[in-house]
Amino acid sequence: MANYNTHVLVCGGTGCISAESDLIIENIEKQLVEEGMADSVQVLKTGCFGFCEKGPIVKILPDNTFYVQVTPDDATELVKEHIVKGRKVERLLFTDPETKEKVSDSKNMDFYKKQLRIALRNCGIIDPDKIEDYIARDGYSALGKVLTEMTQDELIDIMKASGLRGRGGGGFPTGLKWNFAKGYASDQKYVICNADEGDPGAFMDRSILEGDPHSIVEAMAINGYAIGATIGKVYIRAEYPLAIKRLEKAIDDAREYGLLGEDIMGTGFNFDIDLTYGAGAFVCGEETALIHSMEGERGEPTTKPPFPAESGYWGKPTNVNNVETFANVPVIILKGADWFASIGSEKSKGTKVFALAGKINNVGLIEVPMGTTLREVIYDIGGGIKDGKKFKSVQTGGPSGGCLTAKDLDTPIDYDNLIAKGSMMGSGGMIVMDEDDCMVSVAKFYLQFTEEESCGKCTPCRVGTKRLSELLELITEGKGEMKHLDELKHLSRVIKDTALCGLGQTAPNPVLSTMEAFADEYLAHIKDGKCPAGQCKNLLEYKVLEDKCIGCTACARVCPVNCISGEVKKLHVIDQSACIKCGACMDKCKFDAIIKQ
Repeated sequence: MANYNTHVLVCGGTGCISAESDLIIENIEKQLVEEGMADSVQVLKTGCFGFCEKGPIVKILPDNTFYVQVTPDDATELVKEHIVKGRKVERLLFTDPETKEKVSDSKNMDFYKKQLRIALRNCGIIDPDKIEDYIARDGYSALGKVLTEMTQDELIDIMKASGLRGRGGGGFPTGLKWNFAKGYASDQKYVICNADEGDPGAFMDRSILEGDPHSIVEAMAINGYAIGATIGKVYIRAEYPLAIKRLEKAIDDAREYGLLGEDIMGTGFNFDIDLTYGAGAFVCGEETALIHSMEGERGEPTTKPPFPAESGYWGKPTNVNNVETFANVPVIILKGADWFASIGSEKSKGTKVFALAGKINNVGLIEVPMGTTLREVIYDIGGGIKDGKKFKSVQTGGPSGGCLTAKDLDTPIDYDNLIAKGSMMGSGGMIVMDEDDCMVSVAKFYLQFTEEESCGKCTPCRVGTKRLSELLELITEGKGEMKHLDELKHLSRVIKDTALCGLGQTAPNPVLSTMEAFADEYLAHIKDGKCPAGQCKNLLEYKVLEDKCIGCTACARVCPVNCISGEVKKLHVIDQSACIKCGACMDKCKFDAIIKQ
């Protein structure tokens, strides 16, 4: 076995692979061969480091140097300078945006300082394709401890005491859910991992599966022991090819090592896992719809009770937990319920993984203790708003959540606080918006999404979301009336009260939250016929300023519909009846003579 003095960790998540991180690895390995150092330096393809804004990332150990935005062409310099000569490549180090100083250790970066990685503990550290790497990080020790030292009741008591709540959106206590399934007698029980992550802008579960698939395999086996199940199923969307590939290999390797299958670790416990592919239906994130899809039926929810813990997959007792929930289980077993419960807030224990996206400087995957404020996430970890723009809103909980504003920035993030603010935790999507975003259009976007993703089973969701979407369409087109505001509120409340499942019950949240926080924008659209953010095309008007136009004709030459007239060195005029509001004229003008109003 080679004795490696240096390890080069290269991000192998989906985002970095799309930016040629595979070629970075290839080039580094070629250069190491040329330098005669292939036997002393190990190159590892890891999972996501989280700092997606600065990917691809290369980290070199043991000196813990963190390189950002690395390209395949940088590989030779990294090897020759850093590995051969021991000199850091300064231009590839992270630059602190405030001090402008180079930072080589990720521990000193604001992006990581306030994070606590539990679910993401192995992402960016191990090679997800090597079971040996996972075992070296205490992998499968929790399963061994459970099978040899604990009864089912003792295991469930630990999960209850930990305070772990479901990370898929509902926030139901995990230990209670396991206890319910254990309590029902059956000749067969099932454990299902919900990997159908469907929120726009969300990539938490995908990244865990890509970076640490064995943690999910181990946790599912632990869940199986707790409730008396021998079969595990992973329901994963087919759009996650890399996650599928790595999870399949993890399952195969676990079988080969005797960690799945019959008589695991010689304890007499049998448990195995296979995969079922979803077609990307958002509603199949709801556990009963997911189960129907797995059974080959339409992905439609059913009323509860009975809950899946009593009658789930093929009518048998079933536990459904999402990827992030499972990722916490092994470490809770090893470090104890008290340790996990000491993290977070009173009613929301542990950490939460969020996918930061939108108008924020540090787009990426983060994990913070429950109770961390929105301000800390957006400004300390997220680095603030892009291009120095003013923060306007953040949408938490995906299409099912609500929009929070500047007055909510000091809200500690946990299940109860977000619900009290008219939003929700959801699975962890967090989309940041700035002053240029129209909140009426944002509400319309989410309503159109839920309208399209509705399974159509219940009338409130099938018809109600369509009516809401139509009303918002009228308002953004300048055809709204004051009565439409009352209709939006009334219809939203009816849908929330009468829809069958969580998709319909939460679909009106973006409408209600934006109407409350941004009532002035709705009024501007209806009363003034203006979109304050300048995003609704039907309410826009491009105007040439008389005191700034020099008649250079650049705007007229670029106009795709020839609606701008004027002679050389004379004022130009835009024909508003023909203008398609494309903005090409304003982009082309070098004299700021064209404005949008």
